[in-house]
Amino acid sequence: MENLIWILTPVALVVGLAIGYSIRKILATKSIKNLEERSKKIIDKAKEEEKEILITAKDKALSMREEAETETKEKQKRVDDLESTLRKREESLDARAERLDKEKTDIDGKEERINKTRNELKELRDKQLANLQRISGLSKEEAKKVLLEMVEKEEKDEVLRIIKNAEKEAKEEAGVEAKKIIATVIGRFAPDITSESTVSTVSLPSDEMKGRIIGREGRNIQAFERLAGVDVIIDDTPEAVVISSFDPVRRQVAKKALDKLVADGRIHPTRIEEALRKAKEEVDEDIKKAGEEAAYQIGIAGINRDLIKILGRLKYRTSYGQNVLKHSVEVAQIAGLLADELGVDITSAKRAGLFHDIGKAVDHEVQGSHAIISKDILKKYGLDDEVIRAAEAHHEDVEMKTTLDFIVHAADAISSSRPGARRETLESYIKRLEDLEKVANSFKGVEKSYAVQAGREVRILVQPEEIDDLEAIKLSRKIAKKIEGEMQYPGQIKVNVIRETRSVEYAK
Repeated sequence: MENLIWILTPVALVVGLAIGYSIRKILATKSIKNLEERSKKIIDKAKEEEKEILITAKDKALSMREEAETETKEKQKRVDDLESTLRKREESLDARAERLDKEKTDIDGKEERINKTRNELKELRDKQLANLQRISGLSKEEAKKVLLEMVEKEEKDEVLRIIKNAEKEAKEEAGVEAKKIIATVIGRFAPDITSESTVSTVSLPSDEMKGRIIGREGRNIQAFERLAGVDVIIDDTPEAVVISSFDPVRRQVAKKALDKLVADGRIHPTRIEEALRKAKEEVDEDIKKAGEEAAYQIGIAGINRDLIKILGRLKYRTSYGQNVLKHSVEVAQIAGLLADELGVDITSAKRAGLFHDIGKAVDHEVQGSHAIISKDILKKYGLDDEVIRAAEAHHEDVEMKTTLDFIVHAADAISSSRPGARRETLESYIKRLEDLEKVANSFKGVEKSYAVQAGREVRILVQPEEIDDLEAIKLSRKIAKKIEGEMQYPGQIKVNVIRETRSVEYAK
């Protein structure tokens, strides 16, 4: 038995090893198969992802190519537009150069004609001198004296005629472009102006509402005036009360709040405070909207939001009855047109025109000229130096130097002086006429002067024995210069000097 065990033990060991090997081989084969399947799946998935990446890359490349082509076309269009603009400006400059050459040639011709006339007069004087000496036997000095007396009037008249003709031709030639520009501006922009003042009227459904507004012992009206910062005027005017304040924004808030209170019918301090708060929110929104609409109307983008709000406040500000926001829009449009004609940057001109009076939005809060306040505001919000200077110089608080300064100054004058734009009080109107006559009467030789056509013309009668025709021309220029230097007035004033002589005789 023991021998049999010793014989079977190795056999069992060998069989066990063989079975274990077979099992491991089967497991290894199965594991390899699983690995191959997983590898195949990974490879298939990688191929799909690679295909998706390639498709995405192709789409992106195509999109980038289309964007590049579009951008290239836009750039080419801008280049073409710029070239077209440059060609037009070159043509305009060439035309102006031709006009200047022609004017120079004309001036040279006029100078030559004047010199020729002088030479002819000298020859004529010499001939007359010789004739006088030969005929009368006068000495040279005596003949010269007689001749000068004879020729003096003739020569003076000739010089006067030449001066008048040269002045007329120069004005006609030099003023063609200016007249064209101003006519274009006024023709393209002539809106109506709304007349406003420092008071606002609130309509009431009945006079009984006045008692509610006043309240018991005046508590309602006192609370309203204290919270709104305005004066409420309740008088005998039927079914109406008046709100008075120099701050136009505060006056508008008070008007809206009082309209709400009247419509609701419940008026007491708590409701007054609530109505004023809501009205202020509405006015703030209206101010913001007005500023944005003005900038959009002019075509200016990228403006600071706080600056837009300050601009919108001008909607409730008036100057001589002219709404300042509408006036600013007008000036911006006119300045843009003038800049286009003169070859100046249009965007800068529009910005300077739109913001030139922005200081009026806060001039009741800040001391100083509104032009200087405008400069400080624009400097605070980082506008260009040339725009700031144009706004500062539009009333000549500082000297005008750049072309943009003169453009904004001219645009402001055009908008302010056109018929219907502004109105004056009776007192200031009468004082302006008196000052106009006073300036004219201050010159020697003036007999009488009359301001006519609402101060647009001053007619001056001179003493003919003291003022001759040549002196009359000089006098009109001197008076015009003094008016420009000493007076403030809209538009222009015609200085008309009249020299009249009369000869009276009686038949007996």
